[in-house]
Amino acid sequence: MQDEGSRITRGALTKYQIIKHTPSEEPWNKGKIVGQKLPFKLHEIWAIRTRLQIEEQIRDLALFNLAVDSKLRASDLVRLRVSDVATSGHVCSRATILQKKTGRPVQFEITSRTRETVEAWINKAQLPAKAYLFPSRFHGSLHLSTRQYARLVESWVADIGLDTSLYGTHSLRRTKASLIYRQTKNLRAIQLLLGHAKLESTVRYLGIEIDDALEMAEQTEA
Repeated sequence: MQDEGSRITRGALTKYQIIKHTPSEEPWNKGKIVGQKLPFKLHEIWAIRTRLQIEEQIRDLALFNLAVDSKLRASDLVRLRVSDVATSGHVCSRATILQKKTGRPVQFEITSRTRETVEAWINKAQLPAKAYLFPSRFHGSLHLSTRQYARLVESWVADIGLDTSLYGTHSLRRTKASLIYRQTKNLRAIQLLLGHAKLESTVRYLGIEIDDALEMAEQTEA
């Protein structure tokens, strides 16, 4: 038979264990969609681009266009220097950088539309060759941070009426790659454009297997 002191001690321990394992804070991702972000569709790209043009947001338009063309990770995009994309005041049609995450080189194209907007931004901001292409507007930071870039993307998404929880900086990285894959089905080309070391990474990144399976299912009548 247990005495009163033993029952009190056990009861206190049980209470302590319950308190100990009860989270004091809500999970950071509660109520948020944290899965893979959607790529933009062609009409959505033009909606954002047109809005930035109308508002004469020269820097943001250059950033948006270059993000779509380059397919770079946010950490690489914000660290671009003028000399990475331009020589003698003119933006090149192709550029190559070393990726921060992998240390591997990746090449990307810069279309004529993007070259025009980037040149307009360089001239307006009077950026020298060694300067960061997108300098920070805050003291203590040399270039636009990934957090600041993410906030810009969120505002662009909200401005055209899309759900901000479904899109992010990776949406811009995925957009052109997804469009190219839809037209060519060339996985190897997409792998090179995204700078992936393994083809499996490209398959997972684009969600190709699921999309293709659904497409085939839609075309099959039972």
